[in-house]
Amino acid sequence: MITALANPQRFMALSRSLLPWLAGLAVALFAIGLPWSLFIAPPDYQQGDAARIMFVHVPAAWMSMAVYMTMAAAAISFLVWGHVVADVAVKTAAPLGAAFTAIALITGSLWGQPMWGTWWVWDARLTSVLVLFFLYLGAMALRGAMDDETKAGKACAILVLVGVINIPIIKFSVDWWNTLHQPASVFRAGGPAIDPSLLWPLLVMALAFTIAFAAMLVVGMRGEILRRRVIALEMRRARG
Repeated sequence: MITALANPQRFMALSRSLLPWLAGLAVALFAIGLPWSLFIAPPDYQQGDAARIMFVHVPAAWMSMAVYMTMAAAAISFLVWGHVVADVAVKTAAPLGAAFTAIALITGSLWGQPMWGTWWVWDARLTSVLVLFFLYLGAMALRGAMDDETKAGKACAILVLVGVINIPIIKFSVDWWNTLHQPASVFRAGGPAIDPSLLWPLLVMALAFTIAFAAMLVVGMRGEILRRRVIALEMRRARG
């Protein structure tokens, strides 16, 4: 399957049939998850209804890291095997990852103000997530600063791989340093610390964010491949 997807023509054929299913599943999950999390799930016993922001904040935060790791895997594929589709994935995923990270930062600030009494603190978790946001912007800027598609792809891939070191810092920052941010409450050694009445809608929203990302990534990659085809055709006509 991975080898097939590395071929642009096969990717276009497979993605054409896969996209409607991804889009439909994402819509269905949001249709279930949003009313469940915003209206049906009970208020948090300490934070009340203010904690409902976690149903957007937490999935966005998870996706900010998941998208970057997706980019890193694609970057390795491009640098080692030269798969063009992998380079397309890196380019397409960057703005999506930046958007998820921005949502995580904004909703975290909105959640932190009533809980902590401040919109922002320079603790390890928040600062490392801000660094992640800048890494996304840096990858996009580096790509846009170079005209040669291959050189831009290689430079962007190297930057992405260097930035991977920030992911474990984000993940374990609450364990390594004393921060205001709460420790992990879902993926932890002793099992989830969240009541099932809140955990299940959170997981549905996380899955909805994940499938939505997959759908948007496929749409963006298809558009980028078509763009490159048009440029290649124009160059052939200019030479002929």
